[in-house]
Amino acid sequence: MSATAFGLCGAAAVGLGLYGLIINPQPLRKILAFNLLGAGAFVLFGVVSRRGAAAGFSTDPVPQALVITGMVVALAATALAVGLLQRLFDAAEREDLGAEIMSAGRDASDP
Repeated sequence: MSATAFGLCGAAAVGLGLYGLIINPQPLRKILAFNLLGAGAFVLFGVVSRRGAAAGFSTDPVPQALVITGMVVALAATALAVGLLQRLFDAAEREDLGAEIMSAGRDASDP
């Protein structure tokens, strides 16, 4: 695959992540959308570094190290967010917080 195709896939992942982050009211889906956004940013960063190497510049291992470090940090942040979400579910003593959010949105829009 060419760098352009990878760039388009990364841009699509960023776009889908932003869409999911804005549209979905459920907290777990927001976490997943944020992960998709981050993965797209990692792909775009890799494409930019690859295109620089293809243009005749010397290859630099720093972008690769930054992406790998970012992936580790994203994994840890996701684990923390899911753990906090699980505690929120336990504190609310419900299995689904999304229904509460959706019903609150309907009550506010009804005259």
